[in-house]
Amino acid sequence: MTGPLILHIETATDICSVALSEGTRQLSLVESGQERSHATLLNSFIRQSVEKAGKKLKDLDAVAVSKGPGSYTGLRIGVSTAKGLAYALEVPLLSTSTLKIMASGALSVQAINDLVILHGDRLLLCPMLDARRMEVYSGFFTKDISTFREVSADVIVQDSFHQILESHPVCFFGNGAEKCKSVLEHPNALFFEGINPSAAAMIAPVHQKYLNEQFEDVAYFEPYYLKDFIATIPKKKVL
Repeated sequence: MTGPLILHIETATDICSVALSEGTRQLSLVESGQERSHATLLNSFIRQSVEKAGKKLKDLDAVAVSKGPGSYTGLRIGVSTAKGLAYALEVPLLSTSTLKIMASGALSVQAINDLVILHGDRLLLCPMLDARRMEVYSGFFTKDISTFREVSADVIVQDSFHQILESHPVCFFGNGAEKCKSVLEHPNALFFEGINPSAAAMIAPVHQKYLNEQFEDVAYFEPYYLKDFIATIPKKKVL
């Protein structure tokens, strides 16, 4: 037995990413960093990911989606698409935290693996997503992707995370970490570029959830926005 065939959807940031897996094996991955393109790219990426693997949508055993936090619009598009597919195909819906996805993906970076070997259990992973101005969505995870500190919205100042940094080397990454590098100057604060959410990093945690039958209620599942969405009012009147 090869394992369940699962479609993975990640749209929590500017990156639109879709992967197909069989068990813990990645069959295909299609993704793009084109800003604000989820609505036009997602359905095409789903078709491409299935076709590249020589499969059909009716073959799916489950659909998985990154649940947030992240972009309100991106999450809404990803979750509504995943729910629609799960309902139409009559297969389970699974979800996982966007920040946990990023932490899992970070372990594929050799430099971070070297730090794991060097520091062992003391090393923490802190994915960060930009939440405008000096605010970020962040979470702290151990090297086995267990939660060290729950996900929260943090305003970054000079002494942010001071207590954690005093006793733990911390790898900061994600688009929110970029603006924090000049503020968090503690010697235990380590910054890495190019680590973004990807559907490929969903495969291992989602597979475990499938085995544990940790399915979402398709009718009532909602994204984890973390903060209320605030619509902006146009400055110019449109006739």
